Order: sequence, then structure tokens, then C-alpha cells
Amino acid sequence: MSTLSRRGFVAAGAAATIPAASSNSLPTRAFGKTGARVTILALGCGNRLWMAYPDQDRGVEAINLAIESGIRYMDTAQGYGDGMSETWVGIAAQGRRDRLFLATKTGARTADDLMRRAEQSLKRLRTDRLDVLHIHGLRDAADLNQIEAKGGALEALYRLRDQKMVRFIGITSHSDPHALADALGRHDFDCTQMALNAGLQGKSPDGAGFWKKPLPGKPAEFGEAIAPQPFPGTSFQDLALPVANRKKMGVIAMKVTAQEGLIGSSASKAAAGDLIRYALSLPVSVATVGMPQLEFIRKNTQLARAFQPMGKRDMKALSDRLSSANKTALDRHFARHEDA
Repeated sequence: MSTLSRRGFVAAGAAATIPAASSNSLPTRAFGKTGARVTILALGCGNRLWMAYPDQDRGVEAINLAIESGIRYMDTAQGYGDGMSETWVGIAAQGRRDRLFLATKTGARTADDLMRRAEQSLKRLRTDRLDVLHIHGLRDAADLNQIEAKGGALEALYRLRDQKMVRFIGITSHSDPHALADALGRHDFDCTQMALNAGLQGKSPDGAGFWKKPLPGKPAEFGEAIAPQPFPGTSFQDLALPVANRKKMGVIAMKVTAQEGLIGSSASKAAAGDLIRYALSLPVSVATVGMPQLEFIRKNTQLARAFQPMGKRDMKALSDRLSSANKTALDRHFARHEDA
């Protein structure tokens, strides 16, 4: 695999931190203790991009609109459309790489596989460096053991950072707050990406992290246990976010609208703007949001530009309302969800 000289990387990487103040970029925040700054809103380039837009031209149009509207953080992954998302981002990034913060994720669990896939990402993104490379979708403690074992993916992630092919390394999870908290506590990550939304806050009904099958006439907590166990039970906001903050990592909030599942006008739903505002009122660097319509890009960037923090009382009221109606279903969904 090709490597960059230290001198060449530093010159290029510094320019990619964030554009000049005279540009139209959105408000920025510190990316943990890395020294970089990022726009507070990122374009989520998962299935809300590559499945939502009918072809490459329309997908690239959406990315271009996001950039023109002030977004500088592009959140993609190797597994998004089997490389399609990275390809579209790479096309849109041409001629303005130094204005963008390119973050991708790898499903690799061994060092050799991670190195091979990282080379493919560089080619698809048409760049010689990545701003962020995450280990993608930490599932549970057994998955973490595989990642951190001899010859595991973490070994190669450190190597790529040492070689200056990757500026910052991280790990993501939407399924197991306990495993992510352990990973962050044990290892030298620069950043992390986790599921953070008002509907996920608090605990599942039994408070112990196990799903129950309701029995006739019985409350859910007295139901029949459903394998596999344990399920999340509590939240990333309670367990993993404090670890990341204590270690001064860059934190990327994801699933902030539960892939539009929390958006609506009923008592169990909320406006998209309130959900995004909730996430950005947490101690995070950036919220990544999938925007499957061009109008969503326009509206969400306007919201980010006018962002004002939500008060703690309002945050609690929103999370109490949404989590009481949605947390059990969201925990179950994201525990089994393949991020693609």
C-alpha cells in the first residue's frame, strides 16, 4: 500500500481541517482534542443517499448541494452500497478536497482486510488521505474481542494513523452501549460515532437490558425473555458518551431522527428540527443526518446555521415523551440493524 510522506500529509491535512471563515460553511466545533474543527452538521451518505437518489448524477447533485449549503463533513462507509457511496462522494470532492472533511468506515475485523479495504476507499474517494477511518458497527463484547485481538482490525487502524494515511481513527456503534463504552475506555481512539437521539434515552422497560415477549394481561417487564441476550437496555448517551467526553474525543451523533422514524406530528413523534437540535445540544462535535430529499438538505442546513442550544428541561421533556413511546422498539431495531 502506498504511503504519504509526513511533510506532504501535514500540508494537505492542515488545509482539510475546515475552510476559511470567509466561506459559506456552517458553524463549527472542536473535534475533540485533535485540533481540527468540523461543521456541526454532516451529510449522512448511507442508504439515505445511495438508495434514496435514483442514480449517480442525482446522488452527486445531492452531495454538491450539501457542500454548497455549507456542510463540510461527509460521512460515508465502505459498505454503503458496496462502495457506491464512497464513489459518489469522491466525484463530488474533486477540486475541493481541501474544503472537505472525509470520514469513512470499515467493516473489516482483521488487520490484513482493513489495509486492503482502506486502499479501496482511497481510490473510490479519489484522495491520498482520509480525515477519519472508523471501525464500523461494533456489535457486542465478542466483536470487540475480535477487533482488538492480535492481527485484528485495531492493529491496522493504528498503523494507518502512524503512516499518516488516516488523520484520526474511531469506532462506531448503534447496537451495544456497553461494548462501545468498553472500547472507548480501553483504546486510543481520536473519535467515535454513536446512536444518540431523544427516543433512545433512558432504559428499556425492565431496566436490565433484556427484551421480553409480552404475555397476555402482563406488563412487558414480566414477559418471556427473547434470545439473544442481553439487549441494550440503557443508552449510548448514558454509558458511552461520558467516556468519550472524559477522554476528549470527537463525537459524531448518528441516528438522530432514527432514520426519520421519530419524525411526525403525533404525541410519540417530533419535528425534525427538534430532533436535530436535541442531538446538537449534547456534548458532541457534529451530528450526521441522512437527507433523502434535496429539500431536507436545504432545511437542515438552515436549522444548523440558526442553531441555539435546547435547555436541559426541554431536552428532558422531549426525551421523556419520545423514549416512553419508542425506546423499546428503537433498541430492538438498532440491535439488529445493519448500517448500510
